[in-house]
Amino acid sequence: MNKLKMRKSIIAVFLTFSIISWNCETLKQLGIVPSQLEMAMGLKDALSQGLFKSFDAFADPNGNPAIRFIFPGEAAKIEKTLRDLGMDKIVNDVTSKFTKATSSAVSAAKPIFINSLRQMSIGDAAGILITDNTHAATQYFKNAMSPELMTSFRPIVDSSIKVQGANKDWSSIVNVYNKIPFIGKPLESNLTDFIAARAIDGMFVIVGNEEENIRSKYEFRKTDLMKKVFGYADQELQKRKQQGQ
Repeated sequence: MNKLKMRKSIIAVFLTFSIISWNCETLKQLGIVPSQLEMAMGLKDALSQGLFKSFDAFADPNGNPAIRFIFPGEAAKIEKTLRDLGMDKIVNDVTSKFTKATSSAVSAAKPIFINSLRQMSIGDAAGILITDNTHAATQYFKNAMSPELMTSFRPIVDSSIKVQGANKDWSSIVNVYNKIPFIGKPLESNLTDFIAARAIDGMFVIVGNEEENIRSKYEFRKTDLMKKVFGYADQELQKRKQQGQ
């Protein structure tokens, strides 16, 4: 009986030692630790979820003040000056038309944003996944793809502005405003680049907010892969905190 107990104890110690001795590669083979590819795909899942959240926001821009059109430069000062000149109606028209133009442009450009995400190569998936920076993947995507997105997005924005007639109303505002003495920097006559850049920035703000939710709240992890990789990230970050104590 004592021999049996001893044998069980030896087996238990051996199993415990074996478990402790498993290296990261062994855990990966067992599917416990996500591979580099899984990390990259999980991050792309999160970014894709954020992109579609931004598409929804731009589809109803009136429900989100952060993505409505604002005048370039010292926006509040410019708008006040124009309203003081009795141009309330044209200011309201321009704001509405540019907001609609941006919404239309984002809707038309959906394939460009989605393809950019699919084509993006994430060089250090583990470094982006396991971090205290809750917007790390969004920042990586924005830095990697913004120049290409801007090039592809600009003509769509320009076309949408013309369809809405915002360019004509803007020309009327520019002509009046730039004749005011001592105004400082005049208004630009063409806002295509401004609108395109503002739309891209607005989209990435929404994507970043969604990434933060995915990292901090389990219920935002809508795919099995996101659950796996961000669950792993939670464990690794917790280990780092414990080791730092």
